[in-house]
Amino acid sequence: MSVTFDDFDLVEDVLDGVDDEGFVNPTMIQSMLIPVALTGKDVLGQAKTGTGKTAAFGLPLLSLIDPGDAFAGLVLAPTRELALQITSELQTLGKHSGLKVVAIYGGDPIEKQAKRLAQKPEIIVGTPGRVMDMERRGYLRFDKIQVAILDEVDRMLDIGFREDIRRIMSACPKDRQTIFVSATLTEEIEKLARQYMNNPEKLVASAGSLTVSVVEQHYLTVQPWDKKRLLVHLLTHEEPALTVVFCRLKRVVDDLEKLLRDKGIDAVAIHGDMRQSRRNSVMSRLRTGELGVLIASDLASRGIDVEGISHVINYDLPEDPDLYIHRIGRTARAGRGGVAWSLVTPEQGALLTEIENRINTHIPFMDYPDFKPGPEPAAVRERREQEAAREERSKQRTLQRQGKVLPQGSDEKKFPGGVVPTKLPPKRLGGRISGRR
Repeated sequence: MSVTFDDFDLVEDVLDGVDDEGFVNPTMIQSMLIPVALTGKDVLGQAKTGTGKTAAFGLPLLSLIDPGDAFAGLVLAPTRELALQITSELQTLGKHSGLKVVAIYGGDPIEKQAKRLAQKPEIIVGTPGRVMDMERRGYLRFDKIQVAILDEVDRMLDIGFREDIRRIMSACPKDRQTIFVSATLTEEIEKLARQYMNNPEKLVASAGSLTVSVVEQHYLTVQPWDKKRLLVHLLTHEEPALTVVFCRLKRVVDDLEKLLRDKGIDAVAIHGDMRQSRRNSVMSRLRTGELGVLIASDLASRGIDVEGISHVINYDLPEDPDLYIHRIGRTARAGRGGVAWSLVTPEQGALLTEIENRINTHIPFMDYPDFKPGPEPAAVRERREQEAAREERSKQRTLQRQGKVLPQGSDEKKFPGGVVPTKLPPKRLGGRISGRR
């Protein structure tokens, strides 16, 4: 007999919200995390992207906090988009609970958020920087927090957020309940996480390969100067449905948006430097299915949890293999199929191998015989020739310092190591040979 949400000790008002959404059977991480969290224990949960982690920590949070307990729940997220997404889901699931859920994030007027906090909401969802700012201004308090939750804990405890998290956690009551969840969990991050927890129970719902098993993955080899042409070729010849294109740099995100629009492709960019109103508009269009192609930076992608994404394209292969897992997890939501293509330049072979080792999966090569690579740009050829000339000059200088030169017009293969000495060795026997008498 399969487990249902009715089998958990959730409060009736929260179960009503679950029923309204049509949810009956929990996912693996939900069935593992919810019962433990409801006991009040600290939890360290790991599960693949797209398996319902928000509801896994959100349903116990909504059940553990009573209406009127101002600032009792705190959920921290690495991006504005993810904070808004969590807020929306908690508001939906808890609409019968009487609990107020407020989002606090940068890019939104402080005065507007201060008015929301003045209503003394029970649950705060926010990004670390703005949450700390509002606490310093006296608009919210940490000393009343009963449950503290970190979503995407791998990103939250990286170098960029580490100090903010330390300050916030240190200001919260020692007897609070702490729940950390993430799709990936390195040994270092787990060690850091445990510093803020009291004997947490670790739950791993990532059996087998870390990556989503239903994602069809391929890589395509391409020279750096042909990447834009190949991207356009893929989008116009394959005709994918909703596609997310990932880039490392915000500048590249903007460049690709202009390129694709000039080619008649409905593409919109999203990254951290955009105004919040525009980012909200892009996410709204994405959720309603109005967009064909979204071009995103990695940090902005943390808030992209939308059904219907059929393809993910890694325009830039990520340096961090865990980012690859997060990226391709944007498709294949809730067990549906998806496709992930990665554009790999010749010098990135080792990086591709590192990713394959991390996900414990061989990524097959995808050939495109109808794509004709362009010629090597003159600037690239000139730069390559200049680098080769510099290397040769450096080699000659090293040989000269060693008292060795290459005879002009000589065959290097005739000499060991390709060099020949031009002077006598510094120490000689002078014709005297020692031996036994």
